Amino acid sequence: MMAYVKKWLVFLGILLLTGCAVQAPNVDFSAFQQANPASILVVPVVNESVDVDAPNYFLSTISVPLAEKGYYVFPVNTVKTVLEGEGLYDANLVHSADPVQLGNMFGADAILYVTINKWDAQYIVLSTTVTVGFTYRIVSGKTGEELWSANKIMQYTPQQNNSSGNPLADLLVMAVSAAITRAAPNYLPLTQQANYQVLYLDPTKLPNGPYLQPKS
Repeated sequence: MMAYVKKWLVFLGILLLTGCAVQAPNVDFSAFQQANPASILVVPVVNESVDVDAPNYFLSTISVPLAEKGYYVFPVNTVKTVLEGEGLYDANLVHSADPVQLGNMFGADAILYVTINKWDAQYIVLSTTVTVGFTYRIVSGKTGEELWSANKIMQYTPQQNNSSGNPLADLLVMAVSAAITRAAPNYLPLTQQANYQVLYLDPTKLPNGPYLQPKS
């Protein structure tokens, strides 16, 4: 009887482990590999947050990781100026424009569209949680076909690990720290992490570009 029970326990354990296993989504890179882009045009960012400075902050973080991946990245400020000269002052207008025309305008193989979905700091019980969330899409500048996409949400809550032994003083320190974070949250490290994870880590890891510098 005990042997029978043990067999069932082992069987149930296997089922539980199988049920808990999380499979990474299967990302199809065939379209990207076929297009084989060498240059990427980063267009103005659509901002769904209430922070009007969020798009400029984001754009300051995206060119370097793309270039380090081996792609030529058009200077974002020059791109913005050229687009405004063509009457495309609003990011939503740029995102709704024909990608083939945008590609021809700059001679770009591919276009990166980014939407900021989250960019805020929430104060909850003596702590402030900073959140950023983005949708990324790379589209062919020659055919308009989507080549790659990713979504990323990152959060950070500053931790107070040093205890003074005075609970009241510790609460005061936590409250001050949370207030400072809420008043002037630092979104750039989270944004840089989000960019790195979608571009460099599986399952959304972007294929290396032709200008990738070999490691010494």
